[in-house]
Amino acid sequence: MSNNNGVTVDDIRAKAREVEDAIKQTQETAKDTATWAIGGLLVLLVLIFFLGRRRGRQGGAIVEVYKV
Repeated sequence: MSNNNGVTVDDIRAKAREVEDAIKQTQETAKDTATWAIGGLLVLLVLIFFLGRRRGRQGGAIVEVYKV
């Protein structure tokens, strides 16, 4: 089954497989990138948390409240 320009059904199926493989490869790459990005964000958040906690323990203004 072919038409005037010489494109066959097998040509279309082969191209469809190539596109499908390219899509799968792109998905895997995107998943890896997202995993690293989320991991880096979590490490950054934990670091910020502990640095803020340390700064909070160093002291601050002392406020005395007197009952009149």
